[in-house]
Amino acid sequence: MAQKVSKIKSATVGRAFNFANKSYNAFMKTPRFEYSRAVIQERINLFQGLQSPYGLKVRYAVKANPYPEIIRMMDSSGIHFDASSSYEAKELLSLGVVGEKISLSSQQTAHDLDELLKSGVLFVATSLKQLDTFTVSEFRPSTVAVRINPEVGYGHNKRTSTGGVNSSFGIWHEYIDEVLKKTNDAGVKIDRVHIHFGSGADPSVWGDVMDKSLLIMERFVDATILDIGGGYKVHRYAEEKEADMKEIMTMFSVKLEEFFARTGRKISLEIEPGTYFVAHAGTLVATIDDIVDTGKDGYTFLRLNTGMNDFLRSSLYGARHKIEVMNNSEVLKDYVVVGHNCESGDILTPMAGNPEEIETRKLREARIGDEVKIYDTGAYCASMRAKGYNSFPSAEEVMVD
Repeated sequence: MAQKVSKIKSATVGRAFNFANKSYNAFMKTPRFEYSRAVIQERINLFQGLQSPYGLKVRYAVKANPYPEIIRMMDSSGIHFDASSSYEAKELLSLGVVGEKISLSSQQTAHDLDELLKSGVLFVATSLKQLDTFTVSEFRPSTVAVRINPEVGYGHNKRTSTGGVNSSFGIWHEYIDEVLKKTNDAGVKIDRVHIHFGSGADPSVWGDVMDKSLLIMERFVDATILDIGGGYKVHRYAEEKEADMKEIMTMFSVKLEEFFARTGRKISLEIEPGTYFVAHAGTLVATIDDIVDTGKDGYTFLRLNTGMNDFLRSSLYGARHKIEVMNNSEVLKDYVVVGHNCESGDILTPMAGNPEEIETRKLREARIGDEVKIYDTGAYCASMRAKGYNSFPSAEEVMVD
């Protein structure tokens, strides 16, 4: 059913952006990802202002978005990095990041670990096999970090939980004695413990996360650094609640001070935000290629010239993003927005947390050729697309000043 809405002028009408220090008209080809340098800088400023009583190091989770200009912004601002594969680590090195600022925590054992260790990259053993590989390397330092899988995990759905019996991430917490024996036999000290429970969970879980992490830290008497990971929730749609990093850090600080009072150990903290840095900085701009319907009792579909080959979050997680049709229509209509891939799961408006079901959105009455903006697509979109599917080319990425 159509509804009247007030006339809204498109934010892009008559506007010129600066892309990579060159002036272009805003009406570029679609699909494209636009990243706001200003929004990223605001987040950098936020994290630079956070404190922890015994030291804080902020690492950018590169997998969220490895766009080179974003990496350079982080690096020049003193932000460190979390790499999820040896390939990410090598890409960081190629962009001029020094190895000492890179922490490698990967599901796959690095086949080029010696080379990375020689470059100064810090290694996190995420399995007993990886720990064995590290201890026999002739280039290993005298300290190592380990990732421990706690007994529980949190996430905005099961696919984003990285702890507990259903998760393969990290060394299971019941094997800590074996970890300590291996490192003791090899003459290696564990100076850093990495624990990550999941991504996008309700902000209320962070107190429990720190409590459980500090219980694990008690087992590692030589460790002076706790890397509590990332996963801090951002608001993308409707009722979603964004984590307040200042509140979370205040709570973390209290618990670290209590730990010191109880144990006499001052623990330095590391955090690994990715989404929180860049999600709000990105907008995916697409064009309506076609409009089809399934009759009076069915749905009207907006087919875009993009889809899961550029933007997989909705199909994978049932993630919802704000979508806007960029015209001046005064009428709202119900639409299902879908991608251009030959795949029934290429849905951009799924039910919350359920990629199996579609959801209608009230959008401005659309026409073929209208541009559509999908907001908050700066994280886990371009970096997590089903690249090459149906042989569609990937959307280009541009930095907007």
